[in-house]
Amino acid sequence: MAYESELALGLTPYVAGEQPKDRQFIKLNTNENPYPPSPRVQEALAGLAPSLRLYPDMEATALREAIAQVNGVRPEQVFCGNGSDEVLAFAFAAFFAGKTLRAPEVTYSFYPVYAQLFGVHYATVPLRADYTVDVDGLMQDGPVALANPNAPTGIFLPMEAIRRMAAHCRAHDAVLLVDEAYAAFAPETAVPLLREYDNLLIVRTFSKSHSLAGMRVGYAMGHPRLVDALRRIRDAFNSYPLDRLAQAAATAAILDTGYTDRCTARVIAAREETRQTLLAAGITVLPSATNFLFVKADPADAGPVQRALREEGILVRHFSAEKLRPWLRVSMGTEEEMRRVAGALVRLIRK
Repeated sequence: MAYESELALGLTPYVAGEQPKDRQFIKLNTNENPYPPSPRVQEALAGLAPSLRLYPDMEATALREAIAQVNGVRPEQVFCGNGSDEVLAFAFAAFFAGKTLRAPEVTYSFYPVYAQLFGVHYATVPLRADYTVDVDGLMQDGPVALANPNAPTGIFLPMEAIRRMAAHCRAHDAVLLVDEAYAAFAPETAVPLLREYDNLLIVRTFSKSHSLAGMRVGYAMGHPRLVDALRRIRDAFNSYPLDRLAQAAATAAILDTGYTDRCTARVIAAREETRQTLLAAGITVLPSATNFLFVKADPADAGPVQRALREEGILVRHFSAEKLRPWLRVSMGTEEEMRRVAGALVRLIRK
């Protein structure tokens, strides 16, 4: 006897990176930030315990105002949720349910999960030979979901391409969703395009650039009409999504722009130093505008290299999909950690 619904039985869930409990690792498998959150976060959380008897602000007003201030948009253009994954889920339900959504074949692997969950016909477009996104292939007659920079390749698509897709989607009464989880590490962002396109929705996370992966805070920016649609979906699930601690922590973190900029610069410096070390050793590494590198560790299957790294106390991500099997995704640690990791990669890949 099956008590589960056909939907529950038929889903193929997203598989997250390993969260080890057995020993200490250089943990580079889940794209976390190697540096702690802003010191202002701890200050903001102090003394909040008595207030936890009350429900949080359901609209996360102070946080939305802070996000708007830093990004140069209006608070009514901002929506907050429990991590960008929840915001993405609401967006799939609000804008793509019952429609054909196009996305790159290689992208964030939660997209097909949400498509399956919310009744979205999910059509993929292969990457080009150089692993860049096929913009023309994505521009058909419906909505598009795009991670930019892309995951797990790390490659960045310039804003002119985003503008073309936004215009094309608008001509077909469709939303363009741009997932900017790694925007802090990229040369530019699609935020200025919000002034031109009312069908553009940008989704962000506090997990990468603000070191708040443990708090689960994400947000979207778009036209107030799009934000209202997200709010309707949210309120059908849980009208108090962000707790008081998360709102306070995220507000303090995003307003400390100087601290964020300094940490981001260190991550980018480690990324570029590591990439140059690997390239000098003859190892293929894709150009990255994120906090990780996509490294070709074997012509056919990088699994043995991943396991060898784990034996040496280094965790990196390996994907089972056929096109990704030769590659490892290596998140950035501290400069010192990355010199050790680069040395291990050179030694193991060139065996």
